[in-house]
Amino acid sequence: QAIAQIWQELLGLERVGRNDHFFELGGHSLLVISFIERMRQCSLSIDVRTVFTTPVLSALAEQLSRDPVDSGPSIAPNAITVDTRAITPELLPLVKLTQEEIDGVVASVPGGVANIQDIYPLAPLQEGILFHHLLESESGGDTYLLRSVVAFDSRRRLDAFLDALQTVIGRHDILRSSIYWQGLPGPVQVVHRRAPLPVNELILSAGAAVLPQMLLRTNPRQMRLDLQRAPVMAAYTAFDADAGHWLMVLMRHHVVCDHVAMSMILSEIELLLLGNFERLPVPMPYRNFIAQTHAIPEAEHETYFRAQLGDVHEPTAPFGVLDVQGDSGVSKSSIALGDNLARRIRDTARQQGVPSAVLFHVAWAQVVGRCSGNADVVFGTVLSGRLQGSEGADQVVGMFLNTLPIRIPLAQVSVGVAVHDTHRRLSELLEHEQASLALAQRCSGVQSPLPLFTALLNYRHSHDAGGSAGTEDSVWEGIQILSGDASNNYPLTMSVDDEGKGYALTAMSVAGVDGERLTFYMQTAIEALVTALETDATRPLLSLSVLPASERDQVLYGFNATATDAV
Repeated sequence: QAIAQIWQELLGLERVGRNDHFFELGGHSLLVISFIERMRQCSLSIDVRTVFTTPVLSALAEQLSRDPVDSGPSIAPNAITVDTRAITPELLPLVKLTQEEIDGVVASVPGGVANIQDIYPLAPLQEGILFHHLLESESGGDTYLLRSVVAFDSRRRLDAFLDALQTVIGRHDILRSSIYWQGLPGPVQVVHRRAPLPVNELILSAGAAVLPQMLLRTNPRQMRLDLQRAPVMAAYTAFDADAGHWLMVLMRHHVVCDHVAMSMILSEIELLLLGNFERLPVPMPYRNFIAQTHAIPEAEHETYFRAQLGDVHEPTAPFGVLDVQGDSGVSKSSIALGDNLARRIRDTARQQGVPSAVLFHVAWAQVVGRCSGNADVVFGTVLSGRLQGSEGADQVVGMFLNTLPIRIPLAQVSVGVAVHDTHRRLSELLEHEQASLALAQRCSGVQSPLPLFTALLNYRHSHDAGGSAGTEDSVWEGIQILSGDASNNYPLTMSVDDEGKGYALTAMSVAGVDGERLTFYMQTAIEALVTALETDATRPLLSLSVLPASERDQVLYGFNATATDAV
């Protein structure tokens, strides 16, 4: 009954029965995060793998009755207080530092000890992002520097937004954190008690368009933020007299904020602009997530990835592109899937009892396989990082995402078997969603410095972002998001935006790889997969095509037009 009540609330249903299936009812990974947290609030505990592998309500309830409530690893409280005059190793339970190392960190923080709330390690993906930040120090740009451009119809509205953002920064420890690594055995993040947002009003050339000048001055490929200064954000403003509005460019670093966190930030800004301070959720500390992540023995992750990847000896590299040290955002191409195809994808996923994301993983495996010449592929998948059941995981602002390899065999397997095998593999991978990518790559047979994979799939639930922004007569009236930039270090990324009803595909690719063609390959692959599941799930997976009809005709007939006049 408790599970049924939670499902009704999460899925917007009037009734849920004992034989109902979470994913057939429309559940997905973001709702699993909320489900696990609601269960915790009812003093019930369930792990993510059980939800994915036992999604029928009665079976899930039976599993609960067998397993005791797991409160998770105990987390040592933060021992630093506002009265602390000196930080010693004993006051830092989450990280091992000598007194000399601590003193070096303290000296780097404006205000010293009085402005330090906590010090703890980085999450796995944060470490990877820091690696690329340092790698690109000579280039003058930063792959993981994110940019958003927002227009305001008045200076008053701009100032109110900035004030609200500063309040949100003050509420969340991760937004007041800087990264420190010099002279340390490993990087740490330092939580500041005060972190004023830098707001820079730009002086631009008269007579020239304002927006292009602002974009040039804030180009993420030509500017950097100092990760050792909090917040790792900055705002740039200018008045556009021709358009009659104020423009703000907000720069923020991916090391402290992911897609879900940005949605939470916007939701809190909305409440503050409405004056609904009492409705703000109690801020949850990011340190608890870090403590839980580091409490899992590395050996558990190593055993899993050695079993999965130990016999993989060659990189999966579509089109032979092996460079994963650069910026993949050279070109960007997007298409929206038609309404009919989107409906068929959701219906088919429900009939198969899997999330829609599973179908897109199988389709992307097909594309990667054909473009790399492999029938056993490995590619990176972006994981939410919030599925391990840490307290308040659906409310914590921070960087939770992680990228890990998934291996999908394509040969000698039917369409139906491939879908359920991929579902199983993704469910198992979720148990290790905060493992280090470097560890996973070391567990493979691919010899360094070659990468294990160079293609990435990012499945994201875009319809949950931004609160009620954009609704008529809302607090967002007079505020318009003009653009947003995001990139990563992979030469080929396919993003699937789940918009609630429809889907959009976006390919980011390096020079020499046609991203637009890749989106059409992906569209063809997912449509062929759905059609096979609808008609004959026993068909061999490799019998499905990823080539659109026009390109297939070109390959078969256009390139083979050998009829010529005899000489």
